Amino acid sequence: MSLPADSHVHTEWSWDAARGSMDRTCARALELGLPAVAFTEHVDHTVWSLDRSHVEAGAHLLSFTSSDGLVTPPPFDAAGYLEAVADCRERYPALRILSGLELGEPHLHAAAVARVLAAGTFDRVLGSLHCLSDGDGWTEPGELFGRRPAAEIVRTYLRDVATMVAADDTFEVLAHIDYPVRSWDEATDGPFEPADFEVEFRHVLAAVADAGKALEINTVLPLHPTVVRWWHEAGGDAVTFGSDAHEPAELARRFREASDLAEAGGFRAGADLHALWRRVG
Repeated sequence: MSLPADSHVHTEWSWDAARGSMDRTCARALELGLPAVAFTEHVDHTVWSLDRSHVEAGAHLLSFTSSDGLVTPPPFDAAGYLEAVADCRERYPALRILSGLELGEPHLHAAAVARVLAAGTFDRVLGSLHCLSDGDGWTEPGELFGRRPAAEIVRTYLRDVATMVAADDTFEVLAHIDYPVRSWDEATDGPFEPADFEVEFRHVLAAVADAGKALEINTVLPLHPTVVRWWHEAGGDAVTFGSDAHEPAELARRFREASDLAEAGGFRAGADLHALWRRVG
């Protein structure tokens, strides 16, 4: 079985992808035999706090971080990005290249998001929640581990995702439903068990299904099979696969395992290998 399309990829057009390259990612996609790749670049408007020790470890963030630790994402150059996509389509005619965006907290920035979407045609639009409230501001969930109980962070995140899905119709795919789990510390909190958050997960999944959106199987971490099963039980119609790659070497990571997971959860590829995987049964 061939690999599915990678529907969540970042290049140099994403402000946090210092090692990204649209050209080299296209070449890598052909090497891997991918049927398609979607360049879903970051569009973020939330200003959030970041601990200085983390900033020093991620030097590429320094130019966007003030002395008080506030990260201000730069404006997205939609025209330049779309021109680069068109250029790659000419140079790589054997690869299906989708334009796209990853909208961060779109429900909080409706006017700004609308301006970006009006700049051109975007084939694959993801909705993401990257920040949680922290005092008078915002921060990434990973910044809260060690300061708040891990279970509270996950529940708050899932609650806020449900709010975003209900409030915003600008995106077609919910990205990384398990985003806080990337920072979960098993040594401190034990293994992550979705069953401990079943009510919250099922609530989000029902909201996504009711909105007619697809669920992303993000492969930065393997999505737990239980969540995929709950998605099918919620009436979810489709899944996508996203490596969340920020450099070419990360493209389609763990896609064999993710494909097996989706099939076991009741989703299959159709005749169009560029399309979403649809539910069966």
